Amino acid sequence: MDWFERMVEQQREALALYLEIPMARLARQCATAWSDPSTLDRVLHDGLPEMPLCQVLYAIDTTGMQVSSNITLGSVDTAKRGQNLSTRPFLVSAIPYQGFLLSEVYISQLNDRSCITAVQAVAGDSVMLGFVAADFYLSDLPLLQQAEKEFSGWRQIKGDPVIRGALFQQQRARSQMDERIDDVIAIMDELMCERGIFHGKLHFSSSRATLWLTDDPYRYRLHVLDEIIDPSVCLTYPNRPYPAQATVGSEQVRTIFERFKVLREADENIYLRAGSLNVINGMVGLTFSCDGSHYMPAEAFLEKGDAFWFGVPDASESTTEPQASAP
Repeated sequence: MDWFERMVEQQREALALYLEIPMARLARQCATAWSDPSTLDRVLHDGLPEMPLCQVLYAIDTTGMQVSSNITLGSVDTAKRGQNLSTRPFLVSAIPYQGFLLSEVYISQLNDRSCITAVQAVAGDSVMLGFVAADFYLSDLPLLQQAEKEFSGWRQIKGDPVIRGALFQQQRARSQMDERIDDVIAIMDELMCERGIFHGKLHFSSSRATLWLTDDPYRYRLHVLDEIIDPSVCLTYPNRPYPAQATVGSEQVRTIFERFKVLREADENIYLRAGSLNVINGMVGLTFSCDGSHYMPAEAFLEKGDAFWFGVPDASESTTEPQASAP
């Protein structure tokens, strides 16, 4: 299970724990009123405050037909009785003929928002009656806002197959940034180590840089080549100590950008188009001419030499190292 699957599973488990008890209690109450839609609506209405984040509460029979109104905090919509919900995402998968089920996330037909539905079986006298369903918008669920704080894995993402197919029909064109790359590296090193930039990305082919500042992390700054090669650009950012929460050592910043230069110049067909470094989460991002991308921890990036990326020997590692599959 990768980091994404693990995070989703943790959030689903937390949400299920939050909902299982009130949903089971409500199902028992609905069983006694199942044959009378008006009484069923009142039971659902009275049970709604136990789930204050619920957007819509309703009951469905075993065929997928809605037998109650749509119950919300502000209204009871009787027009929804009798609608066929058998093809809805939370019913087309395995229905819990006993117990509780939490649906996969889906897009609501009502307003195109991300939604998840809790479904609880309703039984009476050993006979399956149907289900109580409760819809929740993800944006309303505080449990789902506890995102995993750190992703430290390595991900390789293949790009456009058309670009990959024409890879050896093109060659690297030396950009203006390539001509001044040593100056760019020196300035990026100062910006990240002394001027509060925690995330920096160099777009080699288009000769520009995008920077994220610790003092203002929600907006990035864009610099064209004339700006990023001018040492005066450092004056536009305040002096700041290297962030204490950084997971990349300040002495590694220049080394990482120097490796970007190597990957840019090592091969005429497979070459680096853009490289980024985030010193807080310690991740390096690489996009190559084949449109493939890598996201990897800085330490792992620094351990790899030319043999890994291009299948050619270098002095730092053995040629038996497995080559990256068409970066």
